[in-house]
Amino acid sequence: MSEHQRADQTIGDIIREKNQLSAGDVEQIVAYQKENGVKFGEAAVSLGLAKREDVLWALSHQFHYPYAHDSNTSLNTELITATNPFSPEAEIFRDIRSQLLSSVFTQDAVRPILAIVSPSVGDGKSFFAANLAVAFSQLGGRTLLVDADMRTPRQHEIFNIDSSKGLSSILSGRTEANVVRPVDDLPNLYLLPVGTTPPNPLELVQKPAFGMLLAELSMKFDQVIIDTPAAMHGSDARVIASFCGHAMIVGRKNANRVGDIKKLVDDLTRAKVKTAGIAINQL
Repeated sequence: MSEHQRADQTIGDIIREKNQLSAGDVEQIVAYQKENGVKFGEAAVSLGLAKREDVLWALSHQFHYPYAHDSNTSLNTELITATNPFSPEAEIFRDIRSQLLSSVFTQDAVRPILAIVSPSVGDGKSFFAANLAVAFSQLGGRTLLVDADMRTPRQHEIFNIDSSKGLSSILSGRTEANVVRPVDDLPNLYLLPVGTTPPNPLELVQKPAFGMLLAELSMKFDQVIIDTPAAMHGSDARVIASFCGHAMIVGRKNANRVGDIKKLVDDLTRAKVKTAGIAINQL
């Protein structure tokens, strides 16, 4: 059954189909529903014929909200906005998304691109970029996540996508097909992985071809989010962010010093990059 067909069903129909409830089960749920004045899903949960997660899954499909509830999904548990979208952590990403929609990804934005930067390796930058990209894709527009961290790439691992070809291939002049990959289980989300890790990452992102590529991608996607190398590796992140125009800084509690964050803000400002916000990761 297609997503649109499922969306035309009632919540009760989706729960019944998902849990393979018998006619007798449905009658029992309806009777409990009428007797206690509750909704079908609540009655099914109270009777032990469905789980709360099943009800949330049914709601997500009825309202076209991508949500990887199935246990056989290939999605990494790091993707909390997809695997546990009703958690407090996922709500934080939706709140950040809302703020960015009014500051970076506005309707009149010339280039809707945001770089995610961090002072050090291990700050949770890639985790943050991946979940933010998922959150934007759940709005229904086309969202692209570009892994431009050609020092310590992780996005292909998080999304379990082949990284034999990708950004480095394009910037080194090799013509590759299908480098932008759709993400299974998450419609509207696409990933451009790093590809082969190159020996000269800074030189590649300093090429005019990188700016031309971003300009082209910004016309094809509603939002483009760029994962960058940690600032400790050098000027890669600053150079990449200068092509984007906006950057969000991700730090880690009890790991980064205030001075490290301030230096990164100052470096971005000198590169004429607008700081869209600072997020402190506690994970």
